[in-house]
Amino acid sequence: MASTFGEHAGVKTEGWRVPASLYFITMDDAPTDHLQQVEIACGAGIRWIQLRMKEAGDEEVRDVALAAKKICAGYGCTLIIDDRVAVAAAVGVDGVHLGKEDMTVSEARRILGGDKIIGGTANVVEDIVLHYRQGADYIGLGPYRYTTTKKKLSPILGLEGYRAIMQQLRQEGVDIPVIAIGGIGVEDVAPLLDTGLAGVAFSGMLVHADQPKGLVEGLELKLKKH
Repeated sequence: MASTFGEHAGVKTEGWRVPASLYFITMDDAPTDHLQQVEIACGAGIRWIQLRMKEAGDEEVRDVALAAKKICAGYGCTLIIDDRVAVAAAVGVDGVHLGKEDMTVSEARRILGGDKIIGGTANVVEDIVLHYRQGADYIGLGPYRYTTTKKKLSPILGLEGYRAIMQQLRQEGVDIPVIAIGGIGVEDVAPLLDTGLAGVAFSGMLVHADQPKGLVEGLELKLKKH
């Protein structure tokens, strides 16, 4: 997969609205806080970051998002906020990611305008088609396997589930970048991308890595071979 960013830190290039092949999501239950996770991910070479603070109030999310925005700007990273559309609008981040029980894509688009990225969570083809018709920029499809990151877990898809959904999308002519999410490990990346996915999202794989930069470099090598 080609990178959506230039080689020089701090500079976004053409195609920045297309999800990067490696997408990091911060997590509440981690050895480090959200800002530290953002710094680690950016420093390791991840260029799409989602700030996901399910246990925090809007004011706390806003404060963290402002600081995270500065970190991401220094690396040329795209910063997405999970769920909090009003916070995303106030802080001026690159976009939002909406869960199945959050605001609709069309309503978020009305609030944020056409120049912001909007992603939507999906578990079945019907979810994807709905987001697609409402103008979503990308889909987070999952979960791949069981994960403790999300409390209300949708039915697990597994590799065969992704294959079936991606095949159906091609048959129906639905062309939108789809990212796998939920319990993904290093060895899962290549098989998942073989299904036609645009990339993979992960949290724990990076948060618990002894050498985050080495992990990302290894994943990027897999992507180049793929």
